[in-house]
Amino acid sequence: MRTIILILIFAFVFSGSGLRTAQDNETVTHYGNQIAPSDLKEYLSIIASDALEGRRTGTRGQKMAAAFIASQFQESGLTAPQEGSYYQPVDLLSSVPATVFIRAAGTRFDNFGEIIYTGSADTGGEVVADLVFAGKGSEEDYAQVDVHDKSVLLLAGPLGPVGALRTIVQLARTKGAKMVFVVSESSSEEFHAFVGTRKGFFSSGSLSLKKPEEGTSNKGVFVINQFVAEKLFNITFEKLRQAAEDPKKKFLKKIKPGKVSYQVAMQINMLRTENVLGYLEGSDKKDELVIVTAHYDHIGISGTGEDKINNGADDDGSGTVSVMELAKVFAKAKREGHGPRRSMLFMTVTGEELGLLGSQYYVEHPVYPLATTVVDLNIDMIGRTDAEHKDSTNYVYVIGSDKLSTELHQLSEKTNATYTKLKFDYTYNDENHPTNLYKRSDHWNFAKNGIPIIFYFDGIHEDYHRPSDEVSKIDFNLLAKRAQCVFYTAWEIANREQRLAVDKK
Repeated sequence: MRTIILILIFAFVFSGSGLRTAQDNETVTHYGNQIAPSDLKEYLSIIASDALEGRRTGTRGQKMAAAFIASQFQESGLTAPQEGSYYQPVDLLSSVPATVFIRAAGTRFDNFGEIIYTGSADTGGEVVADLVFAGKGSEEDYAQVDVHDKSVLLLAGPLGPVGALRTIVQLARTKGAKMVFVVSESSSEEFHAFVGTRKGFFSSGSLSLKKPEEGTSNKGVFVINQFVAEKLFNITFEKLRQAAEDPKKKFLKKIKPGKVSYQVAMQINMLRTENVLGYLEGSDKKDELVIVTAHYDHIGISGTGEDKINNGADDDGSGTVSVMELAKVFAKAKREGHGPRRSMLFMTVTGEELGLLGSQYYVEHPVYPLATTVVDLNIDMIGRTDAEHKDSTNYVYVIGSDKLSTELHQLSEKTNATYTKLKFDYTYNDENHPTNLYKRSDHWNFAKNGIPIIFYFDGIHEDYHRPSDEVSKIDFNLLAKRAQCVFYTAWEIANREQRLAVDKK
């Protein structure tokens, strides 16, 4: 008898929510098993269809997606929390390039020709600055050259997603660079193809919650062709590349600084978009809130190519339809007498691709107090596999579970071991990982405010931010299993006795 009592006490303490009986487990799995690949496919076939035109923030396609999500929330029985509306209006300022150019050795290079500018900062006129070559932008490179209050040119590898440049650009800014220029090892043909695929995206401007301040010239990035780099330094590209290859030999010091002048003039327009919210009231702990998020925007239509529509089936159609399906199942559980103890907010956010804007707006204008928000479970790409897992697809990357709450991490591990038995890969959980993914999706805005988070992710695959991110490439059985993992975690958090403790900062 004493042994049985000790086992029961241990089970109570370990669970954090009281005893889990066989009947409890049967109830949880009954609803978890209702997350169906067929439902997810039906939803995604609409969300990631060509008709929605890539769901770029503020466009017709994004608003069509919002209407579909809201209708599904209503059909599932969720409450509209915004005075009878499922929309949280988000007013953004659209910064559209008006006049953007670089002058090098007396030659003017205009935007979308031999250069492309990414950003929304208005320089407030033409800026003249010293230009320093800092190689590949490593700490070793900066030990050779001083870029404080100067412009800097960095050498990057083959051109790909602009976000891949984030790490070297951020380091340049921490070193005090006035403006960042990037030249790639890609050929001139590859550079022009890169400009062509991104012209439609960047020519329509960038969005922000606040008007960019004039003179904030260090907020943007110029990506330039090799020919322009040669003009800026009056030296061959090959000599620049050689100087960057071996920082230990201190060749960078031998590259004489150049001069550059540039201008970025932006036209500011107002644009209205919206987060889509569905609320499910809890029972005895209804004043505490569990949030499940995904972003439903994507990058819209490309400038060139036979297939111009970036469907975003995985990014983040997979997360969006998972939120919709979880909302449907939790609402059904409530109708059948198994509703969550804590309230739940299912939220698909806008503007993630342009700087986590929808989630930023929510935390700055929360519908429910952030102080009562227990957790944010964020789903951003869970329908594919990456090259690292091509032979073992039963995985998901888990990011951030241990950053603010030890209890959350332990609960996440225990719940997965009990129900879905996915392999949790923590590769991207390292804040020093070059991709910096902990700060690159909507959970980050909650984490910044001290709210525990988990970010679920499938990795970077070859179709990321390309028109080839199509519904046909989604593994719906794997998508359903990963969504079930989020469901079981959310269920445990929503129904445990004690609120998750925040024990880290």
